[in-house]
Amino acid sequence: MSVGRFIALEGGEGAGKSTQARLLAEALRERGLEVVLTREPGGTAGGEAIRELLLDPKGPGWDPEAEALLFAAARSDHVARLIRPALDRGAWVICDRFIDSTRAYQGGGGGLPDDAILALHRVGSGGLLPDLTILLEASSDEIAARLSRRDGGESDRIGGREAEFHARVAQAFRRFADAEPARFARIDGSGPAEATHQAILEAVAPLLPGKP
Repeated sequence: MSVGRFIALEGGEGAGKSTQARLLAEALRERGLEVVLTREPGGTAGGEAIRELLLDPKGPGWDPEAEALLFAAARSDHVARLIRPALDRGAWVICDRFIDSTRAYQGGGGGLPDDAILALHRVGSGGLLPDLTILLEASSDEIAARLSRRDGGESDRIGGREAEFHARVAQAFRRFADAEPARFARIDGSGPAEATHQAILEAVAPLLPGKP
């Protein structure tokens, strides 16, 4: 049986994660691999229900502590019911966001200590980390244009926060990638989607079956 691999795509709003996750999943399936394409929060019935609680723009919202707890609960269910079973049977899991998003948004953006977020992750999800985390980066002008085209000026509860919040999020992602270069692949996502896709395929290549 082939070895399952876990790849997460990370980055701020409008970085192109969903598009690139889909393109990567399609490319891996063309190689004959079983691929599970999923997202956070979400991926399971429980995770999707929590996603609605977290991201619905209506209502008063949550403080960073409550957000972190909700994300941890959704992730625990996601890991137990979908991600680990898929990896155990040799599938590749491609996930749009994972633990580093909570670290960046509720930590870097919201001010929660990183060690507290990681402690929740150890309790809820056994500390599972991706084999590779792809960090998509693009200029603020390019991201603003993409969000305008994608959302028509409307965002979810977290995506619609002030620019200063998202600047702290981007800074946190960069800090994580600098601290763990073996786990992260930083990809310039500001160009055409196909060029970004090719760069991602190069980053993923060492994990493919038959590679040393």
